[in-house]
Amino acid sequence: MPVPDKQPLHRYNHLVSEIEAVYHEISLRLGVSDSTMIVLYTICGEGGSCLLQDICRYSGLSRQTLNSALRRMEEQGLLYLMPVDQKSKRACLTKTGDALAQRTALRLMQAENAIFSSWAPEDVERYLELTGRFLQGLREKARELAGDARQQENKKGEV
Repeated sequence: MPVPDKQPLHRYNHLVSEIEAVYHEISLRLGVSDSTMIVLYTICGEGGSCLLQDICRYSGLSRQTLNSALRRMEEQGLLYLMPVDQKSKRACLTKTGDALAQRTALRLMQAENAIFSSWAPEDVERYLELTGRFLQGLREKARELAGDARQQENKKGEV
């Protein structure tokens, strides 16, 4: 099987891994777990409360990881869950949660904004546009791979 050109892919994957490692280090230095930081960050980005389904979608956390983080954060008095309808709940920060968010997630957002502010506006727009295109392409390829996997499973069942 021929191996595709690995250089851009390796560079990209290394950059993504290193970025994730820096976010992990920031969470540790600010005294919160990665999942707590992600939940606080997402809720702050939505103005202090957020639908649970949106936290999953925006953060990339699995439902299981999100539920564990929310349970822990509720026990710590950082947030509470408010029913929206029969199927939906909203995570809302308490005063304690808001104070923690001010010391953690909002500081991280300020640092990120400072980085983007140091770039030319057209560079920020290009970066976001290319990242969005990559995400869309990856989603399409994920669907194709899922379809290929189902076809292979069906073929195994026929044998």
